[in-house]
Amino acid sequence: MKYAILFLVVFLMACGQGKKYHDEEKKAGTESDLVADILEYQEEQNESFKDPDSSPLPDKYRKDFEGLDFFAPDTSYIVKARLERTPDAEPFLMPTTTDLQTQEVVYGIAHFTLNGAEHQLEVYQSLDLMDDEGYEDYLFLPFLDNTNGEETYGGGRYIDLTIPEGDTLVIDFNKAYNPYCVYNKKYSCPLVPRQNYLRTKVRAGVKNFNKD
Repeated sequence: MKYAILFLVVFLMACGQGKKYHDEEKKAGTESDLVADILEYQEEQNESFKDPDSSPLPDKYRKDFEGLDFFAPDTSYIVKARLERTPDAEPFLMPTTTDLQTQEVVYGIAHFTLNGAEHQLEVYQSLDLMDDEGYEDYLFLPFLDNTNGEETYGGGRYIDLTIPEGDTLVIDFNKAYNPYCVYNKKYSCPLVPRQNYLRTKVRAGVKNFNKD
């Protein structure tokens, strides 16, 4: 997950791993293609968590790790959002779970319909990453929803996105993942801004992590 790479590079502490861009061609496929893409993503995440070179899990948890707990794939949580770009937005420092901060700017506002209601979320671009190879078009979408503290992590979840060519942004909530500080307190992870609270249940993506 790309945003973890940010903290690995900038802070030597990461909140995710790997490069997870959305494939727009897959989004145009059939429902079975979309479900297959979600299942492939889940498998990739599980393999990454099992790998000692990429896993955020401490050894004591990784040795018995069998897989993350995901919601079942649900294509109704793949939404096409209207991206309202905000070129005049002022950069700001986003707080994290530690004393570290990251420089961000609101790249745009995503407007979409989910669970029968209209919603909007701010989408961020990291000023620390903009000039790094492979991150030129990376966007960060952290969000809170009504499953937090029950089925999912109380601090919210993240989604990795890429800058679209037009004004349509595909958001797949099935690919929502936990900050790495959920698994290991050594990581420094961005706190989700309150304005990115969805007043609905997003029953897609990864669930909370049970260490028992």
